[in-house]
Amino acid sequence: MRKTVLQVLTFLCAGVVSFNVNAQDKKYPEPESMSPGMSEWWKPQPPIVTPGTATDAGSTTAPSDAIILFDGKNLDQWQKPNGDAPEWIVKNGVFTVKPGTGEIRTKQEFGDFQLHIEWRIPENVQGESQGRGNSGVFLQGKYEIQILDNYNNETYSNGQAGSVYKQSRPLVNAMRKPGEWNVYDIIYEAPTFKKDGTYRTPPRVTVLQNGVILQNNTIIKGTTEYIGFPKVIPHGNGPILLQDHGNPISFRNVWIREL
Repeated sequence: MRKTVLQVLTFLCAGVVSFNVNAQDKKYPEPESMSPGMSEWWKPQPPIVTPGTATDAGSTTAPSDAIILFDGKNLDQWQKPNGDAPEWIVKNGVFTVKPGTGEIRTKQEFGDFQLHIEWRIPENVQGESQGRGNSGVFLQGKYEIQILDNYNNETYSNGQAGSVYKQSRPLVNAMRKPGEWNVYDIIYEAPTFKKDGTYRTPPRVTVLQNGVILQNNTIIKGTTEYIGFPKVIPHGNGPILLQDHGNPISFRNVWIREL
């Protein structure tokens, strides 16, 4: 006897319902119970680093694994870009820009790092805007974190102290008075590059001034140009460079940790 389409469909649906009922009745193992130790690991242990300690001068000594870039005695870790010895002035545990003698850079070059540097604007500082207590810290010799006296001194916001110069303004103004020490703690992630010379991963920077965050994992777009816009220039490790902008800015307690 020939079955109608309706009869066939009714038969198939009945089979599906029967299969589903049987599948629901089948028992499977329950997930095994978790224990706290299943999500814990003991190796490798982090290396032990002895942190720095506070000093009477309001500074903090370097941690045990830091590379000391200025020990208060000399500029042996630094040179001019042409390799000559720096002419900046070292006195009483501090070194100071000697205007007109040019920028200085570390002899050693770095990739990812944590940098600590303390700087002071002269108490009798003169000028206004960018002409007042100007210097800069260049990361890998290419990307400037601005140093400037912005205590009661306005300027363009992406050129203020703690800016990625001409790119990213600081989140806040955390300046101390001229004559008092400011502290930068800078965490930097170096860029990587594609074969065509563009960024695979751009450089990033976090900047704290006097314990206050100014740049929060900020992407650096390229070189920090005075005139024009950022340029992407492929490079490897590079130095820490300090700028001579014609102002006698002082520095102390400079150290770096490679990451």
